[in-house]
Amino acid sequence: MSSLTHFDTSGQAHMVDVGHKEMTRRVATATGHISMQPATFALLQEGSAKKGDVIGVARLAAIQGTKQTASLIPLCHPLALTHVHVEFTQSDAHHQVHIQVTTETVGRTGVEMEALSGVMAGLLTVYDMLKAVDRGMHIDGIRLLAKSGGKSGTWTAPAKVEN
Repeated sequence: MSSLTHFDTSGQAHMVDVGHKEMTRRVATATGHISMQPATFALLQEGSAKKGDVIGVARLAAIQGTKQTASLIPLCHPLALTHVHVEFTQSDAHHQVHIQVTTETVGRTGVEMEALSGVMAGLLTVYDMLKAVDRGMHIDGIRLLAKSGGKSGTWTAPAKVEN
């Protein structure tokens, strides 16, 4: 593992200087899911949640979350995203909503944190919109699936069996 780049030689946290890096196309994909009670999942599927279109609002929140990453994570660079794709799927067997967020830019630093922030914002919005009927929902499995671009090239997460 390489040295940690967010610390200077005296151990103080700092924003990494990316001014010397090459501009490349950078893509990252992250995922996660939220589990809920069967009755809550039924409300979601029927579209009868009191606050409205849960997935539609969560999709917008995920996109907004990607764009706000530098405001949330202190040492992240503000990035001009060129594309954000948000995909939701549902697992009837496990009463789960899965999200996958892909972020893209042409720049000097990666978009992994933006993809992860989008996942969290989307899942937290699902929680917020359904919490009146199920405060016991839980968010799990948040992780980076893949990234490409830049000096470190392409990375893909090892396969993981999810429930």
